[in-house]
Amino acid sequence: MAWVVAFVLLAEAVFIAALNWFLGVVVDRQDMSLAGLDPDVMATSSKIGGVIFGLYFAFCALVAVLVAIRDRAPAGFGRVLLISVAVVHGLLGAFAWGLVGWTAFLVMVAVLGLIVLLLMTYDRAGGPESAAGGAPGRGEDPTARAEPDAALTGAGAPASRTDEPQDGEDGPQDTVPAQVSAPAPTTP
Repeated sequence: MAWVVAFVLLAEAVFIAALNWFLGVVVDRQDMSLAGLDPDVMATSSKIGGVIFGLYFAFCALVAVLVAIRDRAPAGFGRVLLISVAVVHGLLGAFAWGLVGWTAFLVMVAVLGLIVLLLMTYDRAGGPESAAGGAPGRGEDPTARAEPDAALTGAGAPASRTDEPQDGEDGPQDTVPAQVSAPAPTTP
């Protein structure tokens, strides 16, 4: 799934850069002023904006490729970058609805959905959580783990008294679980 997002973002990077470059060439060849602005400045700024947005989308595609290769959630700056590109697609979708039409809106919303799906499908705490839970960690021998009650069954363990309730008899029961696991994080 991350490969699809990377491909879509890379295609968008090329399309946005080429479109803005083309618009810059058109403005340069028209040699007309728009509200008193210099046509050379408009052409140059359109080309620079196309290159900057193309590089932005290409960098976001690189983050998606790294997510696909590593098979884990993006962290830090990569996560912020993917969230920002999702916001950009939401804004582009809103503008596309009013300026271009509903088909462009649907394309922007589909790309937004892919990016959000990429951000939500990967579990951020996949590796360390399994080692802290009940499974043995990397390099740890599963037979070397001590059972919680193993320490009490040795020679220093107190002998049970006959006046305490035994299994099956009425009386107070221990409600504490035999094994307590660490709480799982709930926020990213």
